[in-house]
Amino acid sequence: MLEEKYIFNPESILAWKEYYRLVTPAFLHAGWAHLVWNMFSLYSFGSILEMLCGKGQFLLIYFGAVIGGNLLSLYVHRHHEYLAYGASGGVCGVIFAHILLLPGSGVSLGFVPVSVPGWLYAIGFLVISFYALRAGRGNIGHDAHLGGAIVGLLIAAALFPAVARFNWKVFLILLLASAAILSSLWARPLFLPLLAFPWIKAGLVNRRRARLPSHRRQALELDEILEKVHREGMEGLTNDEKAFLTEVSGKYQRRAESKKPESDLII
Repeated sequence: MLEEKYIFNPESILAWKEYYRLVTPAFLHAGWAHLVWNMFSLYSFGSILEMLCGKGQFLLIYFGAVIGGNLLSLYVHRHHEYLAYGASGGVCGVIFAHILLLPGSGVSLGFVPVSVPGWLYAIGFLVISFYALRAGRGNIGHDAHLGGAIVGLLIAAALFPAVARFNWKVFLILLLASAAILSSLWARPLFLPLLAFPWIKAGLVNRRRARLPSHRRQALELDEILEKVHREGMEGLTNDEKAFLTEVSGKYQRRAESKKPESDLII
């Protein structure tokens, strides 16, 4: 199937060296609404950016952002079963390049005829996307959005250093915010700083788990216990956690030892 062959899949990229999947997901979309929204955003910001940069540099920004966004997704989800598609990473890169190279421009919020300063939109976008990524909000590739936006910004600054120097305040703020986000993702890809507060963590985790099927909730709890074992050793586990680990271990052992029925019947 075409979608299965070209969709973003960390296992296929890392294990089978299918590096083309860092680009091809940009040509796939979840539906017409997803496609139309991305193409509308790309046209709104890309048409002006292309006139300013030229076709070659515009394509460099766009596809550089696509690859950059997918590389960040690859790092964040390198141990997960994860599939994604869409051109949003490239579109976000184009938007951030537009904001840097056209300092006085504003950004409209959807179809509402109200715009906010580009620099304010960019900062809000980075903060909200980072929080949404860590909180697991929505069926959205926030990591690809962040990676694409940051790479688009950096490529635009490299292509037009004079403009970046002229717009140095905005560039510096976005650069520092990007560095902080990437450093945090590098150290702990799925850790949300707000979760340092126990009452916030409990609320977020419980709401998130309530939306998951039982096998996914069990897998999430197992991941947390194994991470705790890695940090503190087995002695750091509570009695309930040890019992849960023993139960899951026994289930997997029984599954491994079970035999398939000897039958030629095809179901």
